Amino acid sequence: METRTRCDQAELFQYDRIASTTRKPTKAEKAELAKLVATHDEAKAALDAYYADQDGEEDEALWEKLDNALDDASAAVDAYAERFETFAADDMKQAGAFVAIDEDGKVQITRGLRCREINDADAGSIAHFTHAQRNRDLPAKARPLHGEKLCKRLTAHRTAAVQIELAQQPTVALVVLMYRMIPAVFNDVYGQSYIDHAVRIDVHTSRDALISNADDMADSAAWKALEVERAKWSRMLPKRTDELLAWLLQQDVDVMSNLFAFCVAATVDSISPLDRAHPVNEVANTLELDLTRYWKPTRAGYFEHVPKNRIVTVVGETVSPQAAGELRGMKKGDAAAAAELRMTDSGWLPEVLRNREVPEHVTYGHWEDDEESEADSTQDECNDGDTEEAEVA
Repeated sequence: METRTRCDQAELFQYDRIASTTRKPTKAEKAELAKLVATHDEAKAALDAYYADQDGEEDEALWEKLDNALDDASAAVDAYAERFETFAADDMKQAGAFVAIDEDGKVQITRGLRCREINDADAGSIAHFTHAQRNRDLPAKARPLHGEKLCKRLTAHRTAAVQIELAQQPTVALVVLMYRMIPAVFNDVYGQSYIDHAVRIDVHTSRDALISNADDMADSAAWKALEVERAKWSRMLPKRTDELLAWLLQQDVDVMSNLFAFCVAATVDSISPLDRAHPVNEVANTLELDLTRYWKPTRAGYFEHVPKNRIVTVVGETVSPQAAGELRGMKKGDAAAAAELRMTDSGWLPEVLRNREVPEHVTYGHWEDDEESEADSTQDECNDGDTEEAEVA
């Protein structure tokens, strides 16, 4: 047994994980898991309702209580599900576990780890990752401006807007797909990249998710345009899969490029429960996407889902303090309707849609350039130290 005063997740790279199997739960376990899932769903619904139903002063204590309840319920479901993972007895004799206390004071256990040999490239990756982790500042948990359900609703509209714009630009669609593929194909050049992407190579489409996360999607200009395009291609394509390849080979460049763009666009998925930097912004910025063409602040699409104080604040900042004052004395439903009348054509976007920040690209690899950079950095630090000593002297 070994102990540490600091937990570096990079240490896990030094281990292989033995094979495991997932056993079927017993009838009693299924019932217990169903209860935990129901508790989780109730906690999530309660937090969503808090965001949607608040009609007065914000209650930080209540929000914290509901948020903690959801965190605990999620952890309980995850922990219970872990009990179904089993390892072979012989393998367990060669394996161990990594036990740590996370930033919330909870025990985290990673089981089934076995030591493996570390080569120079792996060592470089581990050192790079460890350095990044140790210098990462963990932000204090703060109440988000928008709840998860509303974030998903809004980012579903963002996704549809990116899709229709991308479908209309075949050249950009080709670039986006190649940008996604090349680092995987040429991993000897780009190293092991752990980068999230808006386009999924496994040809996952987000059409159903757009509707399920935004019940007002059918009224979206982007969605309507996408459905027109989809219907056009559906009429043109052969009805049998075994006829598709021959049909594609017969098409001209214009048909192929536009069909290609539509298919790539359909894989874009930027639906997110959080307002933060998202890889889709790299595509949106390339397209110079203007989201005000595709989303407007309406009662059903936004104002019904935020507290009344938020409605008043938005109207005050966008229209006028006088307009905001008129809303203060109204019930939330009336205030939401009044806000729509004043805001629909304002061009205002909520923060989650205004956020065009792109996540940092982090690649874990061991390069000669890294060694030179570290050496330069060390030399700079030494020089800085000499300067400080000279100034003191």
